[in-house]
Amino acid sequence: MHVRPGPRGGTEPVKSFYNLLVGGLVEIDGSYKSGSGTILRDSILLSALLGRPVYVHNIRAKREKPGLRPQHLSVVEVVKTLTGGLCQGASVGSKEVFFRPGGEIRSRDFFFDIGTAGSATMLALTIIPIGLFSKRASSFKIRGGLFQDFAPSFFHLKYVVVPLLRMMGAEIEIKMVRPGFVPKGGGEMEVKTRPLDGPLSPLMLAEPGAMRDVVGIALSSHLKERKVSERMARECKAVLRAKGYEANIEMLYDTNDSPAFEAPALQEGAALAVWANFERGAIIGSDMVGEKGRSAETIGKRVASMLIEDIESGATCDRFSSDQVILFCALARGESLFKFPFLSEHMESRIWLVEQMLGADVSVQGRKST
Repeated sequence: MHVRPGPRGGTEPVKSFYNLLVGGLVEIDGSYKSGSGTILRDSILLSALLGRPVYVHNIRAKREKPGLRPQHLSVVEVVKTLTGGLCQGASVGSKEVFFRPGGEIRSRDFFFDIGTAGSATMLALTIIPIGLFSKRASSFKIRGGLFQDFAPSFFHLKYVVVPLLRMMGAEIEIKMVRPGFVPKGGGEMEVKTRPLDGPLSPLMLAEPGAMRDVVGIALSSHLKERKVSERMARECKAVLRAKGYEANIEMLYDTNDSPAFEAPALQEGAALAVWANFERGAIIGSDMVGEKGRSAETIGKRVASMLIEDIESGATCDRFSSDQVILFCALARGESLFKFPFLSEHMESRIWLVEQMLGADVSVQGRKST
């Protein structure tokens, strides 16, 4: 994938994001392609960075429960808080939102509670660019879900996505305070950002190079007696070994008496993340969380299989991170280049959005997901 920033991307932060006069209203169809909540999140984020009002309609129109859900509403409220913006239509179930950002990004210590098991990591991916383009260092504590389906896990964010963003010049630190699983949530994570000295550098990962190692973390909360972490790790390592890959997977058991982090999870839960590091900076990751009816062995096998598929595709970003870095590449100065396993509809939605709002030029070669 080649990502060439448009006229709104790649300029000095002070010039483009603090002193930019409010331009015309940008209208975004939230039902485009995947029609996911990411269209809303990224639209509000880019509105804040560009200083341009945005109107998003048909929000999640294709979903079983269309419109804003609590986790999407929290994103709008957070960006509103960080920018001193104005918003209309922001309520659970609403299918349209108008957002006008304030004049300056606020920098200080913040605490945001999603109030449900809504994804804290998705909120973090919205907050991080705002922190990078602010005037001063910021610290964010976020409470919500850290491990769930259809959202980046904390481990994938920390060990795959954030290192890729650091390659682009971003100064980001993230830490888990408490694991959080569906349905109770209650997980906590901390994000610290420092403002960019200049524009983001492009992400250049044309080839992966030789593999350095394969590492991972198997976490289970209040499931030590069933040896869930051990079983996930054992199955994953066996599948990888059959393909010639040796993995070093750390096994963590999180209990009330012996928390794996600063505080134990509020409920039972499990997560496995594995990633391969390559000599030229590429990182290929794979992860999955536990849920009712999904055995530890199933998790281990599926995580290993996804990792093998993405490695053997010749990709330099995995199926998840290749989607998550698109927006950052569109904000960088210069052309980014990376290889991805396949083109998902979710990626198509994000590509379309950065083309609409930033004028980015994205060229894609490869196969679509089936």
